[in-house]
Parts: sequence; structure tokens; C-alpha cells
Amino acid sequence: MDTLPHSLSNPPSHDKPGFRDLHASTIWFTGLSGSGKSTLAAMLAEEMRKRKLPVVLLDGDEVRKTLSRDLGYTKEERDTHITRVADVAHLITGNNVYAIACVIAPTKKIREYARAQIKNFVEVYCECPLEKCEERDVKGHYKSARKGVIKDFVGISVPYEKPDNPEITIPTADMSPEESLHHLLNSLEDLRVIPKR
Repeated sequence: MDTLPHSLSNPPSHDKPGFRDLHASTIWFTGLSGSGKSTLAAMLAEEMRKRKLPVVLLDGDEVRKTLSRDLGYTKEERDTHITRVADVAHLITGNNVYAIACVIAPTKKIREYARAQIKNFVEVYCECPLEKCEERDVKGHYKSARKGVIKDFVGISVPYEKPDNPEITIPTADMSPEESLHHLLNSLEDLRVIPKR
């Protein structure tokens, strides 16, 4: 049976304020590869900069090229990668700067770690059926995973555990990127994560 490191099994806890008291938060995107996370996260970061809100975008693939370049894709290495993203997001948000984290984070356990580590945490689930994600797969990763060329691929050989109660769910299969962004911004404003325009 796979077990998480001690730090994951016993994540730190914080007393979270109500959303009305939030200042900077971490907006944590999760979902399958191809669900639209990276596109929507980048659009959100651009819009927040237009609104003069301080923000740092932590795209999982980009973080792998720097902070996690020593890691592969085993379960343990994925968990380590995600904990690094969570730890960096915690530091960013602690300095009153918004962090946008964009990672698959396939297990509830690892997302619970991120939520416990980060005081002001907003989970955004990009909901998209697997077949739609495969249609969008311009890089051919899903096809390679189904052929067994790519091992440990989330959605094929590694299960993705859907969030039970995310703050925001975006049905990206049914919305254009622009519609998804509009829905997301309205939701963040309603939760008082970002100020209304």
C-alpha cells in the first residue's frame, strides 16, 4: 500500500478566516490533463494583473522545469512536486500576493495537504470528461498512455479522484475559455476572494 511521507500524512493546520476577511489567496486549479486548467489559469492571471492585483502563476509544467527538475512521475515524485508547489504558494500568499497554482494533483490526500498548508485556499475544479480531454490532446499523451508508452499517466493508468467539495467548479467541456473565465471571475468576486470591479 502506498503511503505518503510523514509531512503529508500529518499536514499542518490553520484557523481559516471567513472569505469576507481574505486578502491574498491561493487559487488552486485541479483537473485532468486537457481539462483547460493552464489556459484558464493564464487568463485569470492576465485579468488580475489588469486589475492591478499582485499575482504569481505557478504552472505545474513550468515548475517541473525549475524547482522540480530532479523529479520524475512516480506517485512519490508527483506528491513531492505538488508539495513543493503548495509550499511556494504558501510563501507567496503569506506575503499578501495572490498565487495561482495549476497542477493535476490527482489524489484527495495531496489536495488536502495543500489546503491545510495554505491559509487562504480556493480550489477550482476544471470538470471535463476524459473523452473530451483526449479529444483536446494535441501532444498525443493520452494516446501514448493507452499504448503503454507513457507510464503512470493520470486518467489512464493512474486514477484521478474528483474533489468532493471544491469552492468553484467550472464545466470546461460546456464553456468556451472566455465563458469559463467570466464564470470564474464572478465566483471569485462572490466569495470575496478578489474585489468586485
